[in-house]
Amino acid sequence: MEQDFSSVEQAALAALHAIDSEAGLRAWQAAWLGKRSTLALALAGLGQLAAAERPLAGQRANALRVQLEQAHAAHSAALRESGLAASLQAGALDVTLPGRPAARGRLHIATQTLRQICAIWAQMGFQIYRSRDVETEACNFELLNIPPHHPARDMWDTFHTTTSGSLLRTHTSPGQIHAMREYAPEPIRVVLPGMCYRYEQITPRSEIQFNQVEGLAVGRGIRFTDLKGTLTDFARRMFGAQTRTRFRASYFPFTEPSAEMDVECFLCGGTGCVVCKQAGWLEILGCGMVHPKVLQNGGYDPAEYTGFAFGMGPERIAMLKYGIKDIRYFWGNDLRFLQQF
Repeated sequence: MEQDFSSVEQAALAALHAIDSEAGLRAWQAAWLGKRSTLALALAGLGQLAAAERPLAGQRANALRVQLEQAHAAHSAALRESGLAASLQAGALDVTLPGRPAARGRLHIATQTLRQICAIWAQMGFQIYRSRDVETEACNFELLNIPPHHPARDMWDTFHTTTSGSLLRTHTSPGQIHAMREYAPEPIRVVLPGMCYRYEQITPRSEIQFNQVEGLAVGRGIRFTDLKGTLTDFARRMFGAQTRTRFRASYFPFTEPSAEMDVECFLCGGTGCVVCKQAGWLEILGCGMVHPKVLQNGGYDPAEYTGFAFGMGPERIAMLKYGIKDIRYFWGNDLRFLQQF
């Protein structure tokens, strides 16, 4: 019997030492320590031995079971330690390597341009004046010399609200009325940035919502030459000191006289190209002297005060400055476009 136990011990330990996985350990435990293992069968056969041999054989069998259980536990611990060491080795980090910087966000190109425009006007002494997006029909039209049925209203298709006489502003010009009524009769210099809304077909050149920056100066003795000099100074600060400008006669119901301001094409230098449509010039804003009726509606006496106003679109200026051909890119949330700025 002792020889049988020795054979079991040698075979079991040899098999255990050859195991290198948790699955192998479970199989070994079932084979050598399970209910149907060789050792279990040997214990079950003790009853067939002579009475004098049973105590010694039982002690030897129990000692072997304890020995195998301890060997199993030790080998299992060794496997776990070696596995952990291998895992740590495989996932080792070299702390001396340079880190990978996290991706950084940035301002939208429209916001960048809007802030640049506002910063320039602030440097030129203009106050930033915030106005409302939801306007009354009177402020958006009538008080700006656009009465009902005036043909100029066809220039703006409007988003009306469920409240009668209330709408989403089609331009930032209504802010002129609010600013003048707040500060009249004191002279003012303000710029009014904000979002505008027009019920238009979305095309490469037009959107249903867009940023606009309105400017207004009211005081005594303000002339058209002041308007031209101020806007020329702005253009040179915005596009470069060598920027050339020109003014063309135009029409806006809230200014008289009215004009549009062009800058020399950045790409061709005024010789003519596809971007400027061979004209050599790019339109950047509309402007003019504030209409006497608008001054009066704002609380100023047009016999004593004059003023000029202008309006520009940051998206349009960004399109001209960076050669962007489609205004829809600004609101498309395409990172391939946005990450360029």
